[in-house]
Amino acid sequence: QLACGKTGYDYQSVRRWTTPNKLGYRLADCEKIFIPVHRDVHWCLAIIDMKEETFHYLDSLGGKDSGVLRILARYIMDELKDKNNIEIDTSSWRVVSVHIPLQHNGWDCGMFMLKFIDFYSRGLILSFSQEHMEYFRMRTAKEILRLRAD
Repeated sequence: QLACGKTGYDYQSVRRWTTPNKLGYRLADCEKIFIPVHRDVHWCLAIIDMKEETFHYLDSLGGKDSGVLRILARYIMDELKDKNNIEIDTSSWRVVSVHIPLQHNGWDCGMFMLKFIDFYSRGLILSFSQEHMEYFRMRTAKEILRLRAD
């Protein structure tokens, strides 16, 4: 949604998604912001690390997308200005390359993206591989069903 519009950037279309009432907190108070990225038929993950002033792009097929990171740099500047009246300049922020496990099929990108969030948010090394995806799919399904039952 953010990357739509006539110019390829449309902050207004996502502006209401991150109000403190909806989130229960302010994005300005977050250390890391995880953004699932869907490109055609493929899921990746972008991370804005507010504490370290860095951007990360994790693609289980090994791709890179500097366009997504440019959009997110602009987004976080607009978001902090709009919601918190804080002006930041992300031009000096670094893009960090992370060694990540890669997928070996054409359908596990979503599960890789979820596990990147899971491990990265806990500060864990991304110590899984393609062979773990079947287990992760089953475990995720059970967690969803358990939440639905509660």
